[in-house]
Amino acid sequence: MTLPIYVQGAWYLGALLFIFGLKGMGSPASARKGIVIAGYGMLLAIAATFLIPGLQNLALMALALVVGGAVAWISGKKVKMTDMPQMVAIYNGMGGGAAAAIAAIEFAKGDAHSVVTTILAVVGALIGAVSFTGSCVAWAKLQGVLKKAHRLPAQNAVNVVLALVAIGLGAAMVAMAPAQPQLIFAFFAVALVLGLIVTLPIGGADMPVVISLFNAFTGLAVGFEGYVLGNPALIIAGIVVGAAGTLLTQLMAKAMNRPLTNILFTPMVASGPGEAISGTMKEVGPIDAAAMMRYASKVIIVPGYGMAVAHAQHKVWEMTALLEEAGVEVKFAIHPVAGRMPGHMNVLLAEAGVPYDKIFDLEEINGEFGQADVALIIGANDVVNPTARTDKSSPIYGMPILNADMAQNVIVIKRGKGTGYSGVENALFYTDNCRMLYGDAQPMAGEIIQQLKAMG
Repeated sequence: MTLPIYVQGAWYLGALLFIFGLKGMGSPASARKGIVIAGYGMLLAIAATFLIPGLQNLALMALALVVGGAVAWISGKKVKMTDMPQMVAIYNGMGGGAAAAIAAIEFAKGDAHSVVTTILAVVGALIGAVSFTGSCVAWAKLQGVLKKAHRLPAQNAVNVVLALVAIGLGAAMVAMAPAQPQLIFAFFAVALVLGLIVTLPIGGADMPVVISLFNAFTGLAVGFEGYVLGNPALIIAGIVVGAAGTLLTQLMAKAMNRPLTNILFTPMVASGPGEAISGTMKEVGPIDAAAMMRYASKVIIVPGYGMAVAHAQHKVWEMTALLEEAGVEVKFAIHPVAGRMPGHMNVLLAEAGVPYDKIFDLEEINGEFGQADVALIIGANDVVNPTARTDKSSPIYGMPILNADMAQNVIVIKRGKGTGYSGVENALFYTDNCRMLYGDAQPMAGEIIQQLKAMG
C-alpha cells in the first residue's frame, strides 16, 4: 500500500528530529535539549501513524499509548538517580521486546514478503528477543534481585549451541515462509532463552558494556523491523541508535581493555594467585581528611559506585564548594566504566549541580594526578587499582586506570575492606600514601564538611 505523502513526510521529519536529538545528547550541556527534540520527533511519528488510511485497532493502539505513557511518566518521576542504570536497562529491553513482537505478529499473519524482507524480520526478531531477556537479566542484577552471576557447566558450549539452533530455526522460517506456528514459537523460545543464558554469567564489573551492547541490539532490531513495516522513521532511528550503541560498546570495551568476546564468554576471575601485596591499610578520621584537603593546592575527586549507592553526590559538591572557597583547585576524574552504565557518574554529578568544566575523562586528567596534593576516592575500586599495570594474572591486567596512586596523598572513602566487582584486592589501599576513611560516602562527606566549616 502506498502511504499518503503527509504520513511519509511526517515520518522523515520525525527521523530527522531523532538525529538532531541524538547529536544534542553528545554533550552534557545540550543533552536535555536533545532529549526534548527527540521526544518531539517521536510524538510526530506516532501522530502520523494514526493518520494511515484504513488502519485498524485504533482503540487498542490508543490504549497501549495511554497505559505505556502513564507507566513511563510515573516511573520516570519516581526513579532515583542511583536507580537510573536499571531503568535504562529495562527500557532498553522493552524496545528490543517490542521489535521482536512486531516480527512475531508479521510471521503469524503469514503475509507474503520478499526473501530479503523475511531475512531482516528474522534477524531483527532474533536480536530483539536476545536484547529483551538479556536486558531483563541486567535489570535484575542492577536492582539486586540477582545478587551473583550464574554460570552453567560448559557455559560457552551452551551459548554456541543455542545460537546455532536459533539461527537454524530462523533459516527454516525463511525457507518455509510463511512458517508454521510451531516453528515460530520454537524460534522465539530459543532466542529468548539465549539472551537469558548469555547474560546470567556476566558480573557487575562488565555491566556497563553489556547495557551498551543491548542498546545497540535494540536499535538494530528496531531498524530491521522498520524495513519490514516500510516505516522510514523506525529504520533511520533504529540504525542511528544501533550505530551509536555499537561505537559506545567498542569504546567501553576498550576502556576495560577486554575484548567483547571476553566480556560475553569469559568470566572476570583471576587466572593465578596474583602478586603479593605488602603493607597495611591505614585509617584516617574525618578531621584529618578535611585538613589534608583544606590545606592542599589541588584535589582530584574520583567518584565510583559507592557514591551512587550512598546518594552522596550533593554532599560531595557541597564539600567541593567549601574547598574552592578556601582556594583549593578541585577537579573530578571519571573513568569510562565507573558505575553501572555509561556516563553514570557524569549523570549523578550533573544532577548535583557540578559544572561540566570540572569533570574530566581519564585521558584528560590522568597526567595531572602527579601534581595533585590529594586524590579523594569515593567508592571506586577496580578503576584505581594499580594491579592493572603490573599483575599479569589479574583479570583487570591491562585495563587503563586512573592514576590516583601517583598523587601525593590518597584518601579512600569506603564502607569496608571488601574487594571490587572483579574480586581483586586493591594494592592502592596498602600503599604508604593512602589512608582509608571507613563509612558510607554521604555521612563521611557530611563530617568532612563540618570539619571544613570549623576550620574557616
